[in-house]
Amino acid sequence: MTRVVADISLSLDGFVTGPDPDPDNGLGVGGEALHTWAFSDDPDDRRILREATARSGAVILGRRLFDVIDGPKGWNDDSGYGAREVGKPAFIVVTNSPPQSVRLTDLDWTFVTTGLPDAVAAARKRAEAASAQRDQDLDVVLMGGGATIGSAIDAGLVDALTLHLAPVVLGAGTPLFTGAAPRTLVQRSVTSTSTATHLTYDIP
Repeated sequence: MTRVVADISLSLDGFVTGPDPDPDNGLGVGGEALHTWAFSDDPDDRRILREATARSGAVILGRRLFDVIDGPKGWNDDSGYGAREVGKPAFIVVTNSPPQSVRLTDLDWTFVTTGLPDAVAAARKRAEAASAQRDQDLDVVLMGGGATIGSAIDAGLVDALTLHLAPVVLGAGTPLFTGAAPRTLVQRSVTSTSTATHLTYDIP
């Protein structure tokens, strides 16, 4: 069964970027520390990244995040989605209008201009097709940014939330939850490494 899983790294004080994020400094001041775990050689960090990318049938992201990763200082062969792992899933971008050009032309991009629910539906369709092709259940992964994940959770579009809690305090930046409705999640797993505490919750 295809699930929608929000998956994001954040600081101890709840920020998914440091201060002043922009296409030239995508994670803001100090924000690179949030993703130290993704480049770690710790066996548990590697396993968590490998398993998550292997289950990715399609990936959703917002336009601001797309502009960062497709920008000149964005993804490359060493830092793209699951760069040291398997496969390249379809990417679905939620945006008001498609970009005039795309730098990362080796990736499968779809730009949805009719809102987040339609983007989730499009991603689910791609993930289900990939599941049938590979004969295994694959997820839709909602990778961010923070506002996109928060909106999707509030809209009831997300089945599970995976947080990679980095041992860093950023003081300011982009918060994951802003004005979110109160809710209780169901904790499913906790894995601690030297670089992060990996937490997974079901969202009732």
